[in-house]
Amino acid sequence: MSRRNIAENGHDQPHGGHGHHHGVIAGADRRYLSGALALIVGFMAIEVVIGFIAQSLALISDAGHMLTDAAAIVFALVAMRIAARPARGGFTYGHRRAEIISAQVNGITLLLLSAYFVYEGIRRLNDPPQVEGLYIVMTGAAGIAVNVAATWLLSKANRTSLNVEGAFQHLLNDLYAFIGTTVAGLVVWLTGWAQADAVAALVVAALMLKAGWGLVRDSGRVFMEAAPVGVDPDEVGAKTAALESVWEVHDLHVWELTSGYTALSAHILVTPTADCHTVRRAAERMLHDQYGIEHLTLQVDHASERVGADVAHCADSHGRAHVGSARVF
Repeated sequence: MSRRNIAENGHDQPHGGHGHHHGVIAGADRRYLSGALALIVGFMAIEVVIGFIAQSLALISDAGHMLTDAAAIVFALVAMRIAARPARGGFTYGHRRAEIISAQVNGITLLLLSAYFVYEGIRRLNDPPQVEGLYIVMTGAAGIAVNVAATWLLSKANRTSLNVEGAFQHLLNDLYAFIGTTVAGLVVWLTGWAQADAVAALVVAALMLKAGWGLVRDSGRVFMEAAPVGVDPDEVGAKTAALESVWEVHDLHVWELTSGYTALSAHILVTPTADCHTVRRAAERMLHDQYGIEHLTLQVDHASERVGADVAHCADSHGRAHVGSARVF
């Protein structure tokens, strides 16, 4: 069995400076997240007070969303700390999926909040309270500035991580919310049409629903160990089977351990006269260069000259077959 691990696991060390490089990126991401958190918490407290004074659902919904923004960033920071723990004991892959749990929590909170604001927005369309438009405009404008700064900070972080992307989506949707709230405040202030506040809340709810569903869907794929988006296992198997001297490929599995970390295992049979190690290295190069897969577990054996006969194992051990559904390419 050949194991080519660039990332850490329970039995292999990072190759070269990969571990140090990952630590530098994670440290920068934590600084960006912490800066955004400070901005969000400070402004949220102000917005709650003004929202109640102005009787604005749009402002209160923004404050509620900002609370989830703060929670999302805290979850992301905690998940980054947990994910950085080294592999030990039964956790042979480490704690990398802590970041996926964080992304799942962020997505679910967005869905729940969108459901509440849809309900409350519809209710206020039918029975709108007296809304102070000037307060909404002033607070919304300040909120736009704060969220632009916070969103800019997170845009500099590594958004290929679903964990960071979850926090970013919270902030981005809050920015949209403040824009909608400010427009609604202008309408209320200039025309007196109080329902504009509820309409803005419904628009924000729709944006939250879209972002929340995207996070739940993507993190759910990781939990279900699906192949990464853009990687077709049938295509991977066919290209591996097309390599020189390969007779058959089966027990092929491709899955994501966490965002940006793809793993693959397969059993490859080669022609009786081929060199198993040469074929394995060719397969590794192809899978790395074409699909970016670096964590590989390949069992390579000689196929018997008689089709359908038992596999003739190489003189050197290459590991045990991965038990699973067989697909022959």
